[in-house]
Amino acid sequence: VVKFRRTGESSRSDEDVISGEHEVQIEGVRTELEPVELEDGAAVPKEFANPTDDTFMVEDAVEAIGFGKFQWKLSVITGLAWASNAMEMMILSILAPQLHCEWRLPSWQVALLTSVVFVGMMSSSTLWGNISDQYGRKTGLKISVLWTLYYGILSGFAPVYSWILVLRGLVGFGIGGVPQSVTLYAEFLPMKARAKCILLIEVFWAIGTVFEVLLAVLVMPTLGWRWLLILSALPLLLFAVLCFWLPESARYDVLSGNQEKAIATLKRIATENGAPMPLGKLIISRQEDRGKMRDLFTPHFRWTTLLLWFIWFSNAFSYYGLVLLTTEFFQAGDVCSISSRRKEVKAKCSLTCEYLTEEDYTDLLWTTLSEFPGVLVTLWIIDRIGRKKTMALSFFVFSFCSLLLFLCVGRNVLTVLLFIARAFISGGFQAAYVYTPEVYPTATRALGLGTCSGMARVGALITPFIAQVMLESSVYLTLVVYSGCCLLAAVASCFLPIETKGRGLQESSHREWGQEMVGRGSHSPGVTRSNSGSQE
Repeated sequence: VVKFRRTGESSRSDEDVISGEHEVQIEGVRTELEPVELEDGAAVPKEFANPTDDTFMVEDAVEAIGFGKFQWKLSVITGLAWASNAMEMMILSILAPQLHCEWRLPSWQVALLTSVVFVGMMSSSTLWGNISDQYGRKTGLKISVLWTLYYGILSGFAPVYSWILVLRGLVGFGIGGVPQSVTLYAEFLPMKARAKCILLIEVFWAIGTVFEVLLAVLVMPTLGWRWLLILSALPLLLFAVLCFWLPESARYDVLSGNQEKAIATLKRIATENGAPMPLGKLIISRQEDRGKMRDLFTPHFRWTTLLLWFIWFSNAFSYYGLVLLTTEFFQAGDVCSISSRRKEVKAKCSLTCEYLTEEDYTDLLWTTLSEFPGVLVTLWIIDRIGRKKTMALSFFVFSFCSLLLFLCVGRNVLTVLLFIARAFISGGFQAAYVYTPEVYPTATRALGLGTCSGMARVGALITPFIAQVMLESSVYLTLVVYSGCCLLAAVASCFLPIETKGRGLQESSHREWGQEMVGRGSHSPGVTRSNSGSQE
């Protein structure tokens, strides 16, 4: 019990005014506190906030409740979505050579089988973001997961090439909605834990790719590629079942005017975490149109949107380009021998059949494991130097390693440079996943992430023509394209107008960034905010 004396005017009853002393029960606060007397006209400290006059927003509640059992469960479920997504993407590199041999497909049809997935992802990313902003994050996520699950299993029964081409395109259409799990995840995380948690989700991506390779080693020699497609979709079934446990985002509920549901969700989280709810009344944010493309181009967000689109494009363009280049460089032994090898190799039949060997699967595993150092480095620096500088540093290191490939280095040095480049570009990708949900308000957060994801798919679509087609003509021109693109992306990262490090998620597009919570206990003039129930 904390006792304090209020002087001056008060809205209390006459009996309270006569006594002049009030008692407020605050859970989790030590009792050995001295009475505090306030000067006339002084503001009541947040520790002694009046519970009947106080108000709070969802951001305050999430910070006060903190990170606990609920967030741990949510981390595992979100991670499962990422692992399932990674498996559906990794299967492309395993399925292509198998169908190339079994159905005697020419090379361009094998390449088209990969490209059609990215076409589906690109065309649907904005749509899933719009659905998530209009009808809820949970709704959009469930529909996209069930869509991917259905067509993923169905593609295992494809009788001919045209069928599997269409079905894998529809799978890509569903995968475009999986990044919305990050939107839902971020809106339940307290500020201090948000960057680290979103970055650690990348670990599940790596786990998913490793699991897919191991599954292929076991299934392909005995059951074949059809069973591999079916079994690879089963983690999505598990996620679809667990989706029913997921609550809708409290931020979305408040923005859409559903205050009671938001309070019920916050109480559920507080109960699971064993933490008290903030005292006072939940403020309903101004209701506004949600999921409108024009909101991404308001004067406040126009430059942010354009720069982020280029940053996401460059991330996917460079990441998938490096994956393709790695195979080419390893087969040649070093960069300088690629050109001479191209001249020596005669015209090769496009129907030449080569199944994946055990050594190929081992190389796939090593390539995947190279992403773990990138996540750890990004995890260490993102809250120290900020989101913008982290992305800029990742692009710069990738560009620098690309330029070093101009030297005729040996196989060992080549491996080191490629792994460093992949580690940093994958870390930069995750930094973009941290920054993007933080910079957009709740009304357009899912749409903003969806459009950025769509631009990334454009980069993934274009990069095979650089890493494979242009490489046939000039190795050095190919490296200049990737290095130059990442240098521009590094500059774009530095020119982003908003740094989100240490800031709360923006609730409304009608509030300026300076009016949002900047750390706990910070206030902007003229804005009434509550921190009751917050724990320092």
